[in-house]
Amino acid sequence: MTVNFQYVGVDVSETLSSFTEEKLKKLFNKYEFIISATVYFKQDENKHDTGKICNIELSLPGPRIFATSTERNFEVSVRETISDLERQLEKRKEVFKTH
Repeated sequence: MTVNFQYVGVDVSETLSSFTEEKLKKLFNKYEFIISATVYFKQDENKHDTGKICNIELSLPGPRIFATSTERNFEVSVRETISDLERQLEKRKEVFKTH
C-alpha cells in the first residue's frame, strides 16, 4: 500500500496523515486491486471556516478514481472523500466481475 501526501498551503500534520492512512487501509484491504493513493490537503483562501479541502486520487487498473470534498475540518473532509471513493470502487468492482 503506497500513500503519498501533498500539503498545499497547509502545515504538515502527522496525526492527519496517520488518520487518513488508517481510513485508506480499510479500502486497500476491501479492494485488493488498488495500487496506490495520492492525498492532497488544501486550504481554500476565500472560505477560512469551511475551506478544508481533501482530494484523493486512487491508482488502479483502468482509469484513475478521484474524489474531493470541502468541509469545516480535514477529518470530516477525509471521511466524505473516502465514502465517495467507496461508491466509485463498488461500481468498478461490478465491472471487474462481469468479465
